[in-house]
Amino acid sequence: MKAIIRQIRITSKKLNLVADMVRGKMVQEALDIMRFTPKKAAKILYKAIKSAAANAKENNKQGLEDLKIKEIVVTESTTFKRSVPISRGRMHPILKRNSHLTIKVETTVTKAEKTK
Repeated sequence: MKAIIRQIRITSKKLNLVADMVRGKMVQEALDIMRFTPKKAAKILYKAIKSAAANAKENNKQGLEDLKIKEIVVTESTTFKRSVPISRGRMHPILKRNSHLTIKVETTVTKAEKTK
């Protein structure tokens, strides 16, 4: 299952920095790491991972302890263009970057192992 968050008001570089910490980890371990990481991106990733796990639980009847993060994709979104006036009637541009986040989780236990 997956969770998608669009138009996040944080740059993709900052989001990727925190996403690298949990790529490929178990969902419960990733949630624990995000809970104690003092970054804005950690709070965003925590909610997204929790949402993906809830989707897997509701739609595919998966347990939280069996889920693993398959992939985390962070891409750039639209950029808000602002400017600051400076001397002689000129302007300096300010680029407020946004990003998209996609998290996919998968189960580590197959159905045959579950029935045993």
